[in-house]
Amino acid sequence: MDKAICEFSEKLTIEPSSIEQKDIEKLKKKGLDDQGITDAVETAAYFNYINRIADGLGVDLEDWMK
Repeated sequence: MDKAICEFSEKLTIEPSSIEQKDIEKLKKKGLDDQGITDAVETAAYFNYINRIADGLGVDLEDWMK
């Protein structure tokens, strides 16, 4: 299930307009319900958002992240 969520999240990040019903169905076949899919989408969206804010403002990585 984790691999399916990661693949979905990557597609959502790189090509969000390419998400299709078959992508949702793949997650359902792996055991996610509607709430789990919503959680996955919101999590990916949040990390994309916050990374773009940090990149746009030129925020440096913490020393432990280099």
